[in-house]
Amino acid sequence: MATKTSLPTIAILSGKGGTGKTLLSVNLAAVAGTATYIDCDVEEPNGNLYFKPSDKETTEVSVLIPKVDDQRCIACHTCVDFCAFHALALIGKNLMVFEEVCHSCGGCILTCPEQALFEENKTIGTIEIGRSDNVRTITGTLDIGHDSGVPIVKQLLKIEREGMTFIDCPPGSSCMVMESIADADFCLLVAEPTIFGVHNLAMVLELVILMGKKHAVVLNKCMEGENPAEEFCKQHNVPIVGFLPFDKKLGALHSQALIASREKSEFQKLFSSILQTIRKELDHETVATAQR
Repeated sequence: MATKTSLPTIAILSGKGGTGKTLLSVNLAAVAGTATYIDCDVEEPNGNLYFKPSDKETTEVSVLIPKVDDQRCIACHTCVDFCAFHALALIGKNLMVFEEVCHSCGGCILTCPEQALFEENKTIGTIEIGRSDNVRTITGTLDIGHDSGVPIVKQLLKIEREGMTFIDCPPGSSCMVMESIADADFCLLVAEPTIFGVHNLAMVLELVILMGKKHAVVLNKCMEGENPAEEFCKQHNVPIVGFLPFDKKLGALHSQALIASREKSEFQKLFSSILQTIRKELDHETVATAQR
């Protein structure tokens, strides 16, 4: 298990990529004082482009994959029947292992009556730990050609943290997202002020409600006029803790891989205000829980 601090863990997620999830994650971590940023978007991690961490340490992540001892295997079909993920198949009398869909549960090893299966380590990615001023950065990267980053996410969340923790989740509502938010005290949903943004917001909102997570929304790229995402939040009693403007200066800084809150005082105030509102939401929930 991770060595968690007494300070909260906040997961930032969105229904699709490009909504501003990483923009919000890195800036909140930057204004939080001592903090930990965990990039669980292991298929396309980009938080380190902004933090540019130093003192980096990299370790490999591996999983156990079954291998076949052909001299022992009697083609009894027991392991094939057991595997719910269809990672094993008998072709004639030859047992085949499809590593890409194996979930490394080890069940086939246990069920084999002839002990014809054994396990070997297979590297699927890396974890990099570094530092950027007040922020401890923890980033996972899934190697090309592997289907599931869940084992990497699990390893990321076991690493020791400092201060408040901000988890930059993968987009959508996949198994990796569920694993990323399982440890979170609060989920922050990022959405765009459009009809399409409402669709994506509704998807991740359903997920966090299903998992019983305290949550709120930040709306990004906001302009004057109609805001369907804001109306959706009002209709469903979802708290909005911040609005990020459709601002050329903010967009320019982000496109240059700069952390806006470290570059301009106006953005430092903006993201600090959002974080303060989140803390109030968390304090309110703590008081409400104690009263119950």
